[in-house]
Amino acid sequence: MFYGSVPLREAEGTVLAHSLRTGSLRLKKGHVLTAGDLEAIGQGGISTVIVARLDDGDVGEDAAADTLAAAFTGAHIRAANASTGRVNLFATQAGLFCPDRGLIDGFNRIDPAITYACLAEHVAVQAGEMVATIKIIPLAVAGVTLEQAGRVIADPGFSRVAPFKPVRAGLIATMLPTLKTSVMDKTRERLAVRLAPSGSSLVEESRVAHTAEAVAAEIARMAAGLEMIMVFGASAVTDPEDVIPAAIRKAGGHVERVGMPVDPGNLLVLGTVGDVPVIGAPGCARSPKENGFDWVLARLLAGQMPSTADIAAMGVGGLLTEIVTRPQLRQPVVKSNPDGADLSVGIVLLAAGRASRMGEAAGHKLLAVFDGELLIRRLARMAMSSTARQTVVVTGYRGEDIAAQLDGLGVHLAHNPAFESGMASSLKCGLGALDETSAGALILLGDMPALTAAHLDRLIARFVEHQGRAIIRACDGERRGNPVILPRAAFAEAMALTGDVGARALIESGVFPVVDVEIGPAARLDVDTPEAVRAAGGVTESTGSADGQ
Repeated sequence: MFYGSVPLREAEGTVLAHSLRTGSLRLKKGHVLTAGDLEAIGQGGISTVIVARLDDGDVGEDAAADTLAAAFTGAHIRAANASTGRVNLFATQAGLFCPDRGLIDGFNRIDPAITYACLAEHVAVQAGEMVATIKIIPLAVAGVTLEQAGRVIADPGFSRVAPFKPVRAGLIATMLPTLKTSVMDKTRERLAVRLAPSGSSLVEESRVAHTAEAVAAEIARMAAGLEMIMVFGASAVTDPEDVIPAAIRKAGGHVERVGMPVDPGNLLVLGTVGDVPVIGAPGCARSPKENGFDWVLARLLAGQMPSTADIAAMGVGGLLTEIVTRPQLRQPVVKSNPDGADLSVGIVLLAAGRASRMGEAAGHKLLAVFDGELLIRRLARMAMSSTARQTVVVTGYRGEDIAAQLDGLGVHLAHNPAFESGMASSLKCGLGALDETSAGALILLGDMPALTAAHLDRLIARFVEHQGRAIIRACDGERRGNPVILPRAAFAEAMALTGDVGARALIESGVFPVVDVEIGPAARLDVDTPEAVRAAGGVTESTGSADGQ
């Protein structure tokens, strides 16, 4: 394949390497140039274009991506249509994502131009969730390497989803005077929530004394009629002969493992009574946050009984996000000076959506003009002038157009190829792009023209006042709005969101304290329609100039 700059007279039939705009003509990267295109380009004063010319046997990026998607045979995973050399793969059922690292590594060694990226092993996914992406990096690849890659990806074990199997589960909770009844009630509720995505149900709860004999009797009784048993002890397991593992043995069962290299989750117990798995839950499983209990539960719900070797292998990646409500943090928050200036905030500016309410004729709302400046540039410049340490702009729909308007501002761009799946994917993309020094993330919507840097600084100041432990939310009187700041402790739960949901889901969960900060009408003013743009003093993309000047 030839790649480079050629005169217009030699460009007919070649593939445009970069998006091009001149006058009213807009051509996207990957467009095959026609004689009419070249005439219009020339009228714009352009004499050369950067293109790719395919050799015999080369396959264009979209055709190559579609070829690999068609060859893919992984169970319970579907492929979307190719676009710009990319095909995203989505789970069709809730279950456990099971990639074969050896096959995937071999696939990615065939040709750097042909790539496959996916979720980590044994991640629980929901139907419709993106699990992998096939990406052809250049504009075309050699047919011979494409055929080789197709043979590898066709292996049914390359990646698959092991569907969750609904089970009827029982809960045994032990009691001590130090454990409040309200804690036990909340534990039951959260366990039911954990089981729900698999279609499983918590059909019985039994509360007994914290003795091996009492627990053993309940295990034996439940094992006769249920498919899974979970034991929450009033006191943590400290020894392989402690109450819960001893009770499993007394009930005639086998203890597979006591302890796991996942924190939170170290004190898990796993065993069986006959064919029924019994999990001795660590104390952290009373929290809704991800912990080692979730990892083992997901495998069991997918019909996989982890061996002691499987659990021993969970150490890499097993250091999970801190649970703020634990009595003693692994690493307490330390402020280097009294005003807490090191509790820095990073801004995640969401600019990936399709803005469908604007309609095709009006153009993109983020490219509307306010006071002589495109809205997305106005928001990004405002973010950069605040006291936030960094600004990440998440792009998606018309990503190249959005990115082009941010040139020179110093923002970090993070493209979300799965933007059509909803806001959660963009939120996760932005959080993942923040550096590890950020104690919080200010989630800034790209369609709020009335916001100022002073508004953002007011929110950041309150975040510091609360030592980075609360969700900070802008409001207009009693009406709640945007932006919001998420503390780092909330990032793990944000990364578990799916679909068209954002920070509101975390606010409503009740896990974190929420502090409302008055900033006036700017907290509620967004521009989702052409009428809203005009009412806010803006000019839509279709009627404004291309560069906003």
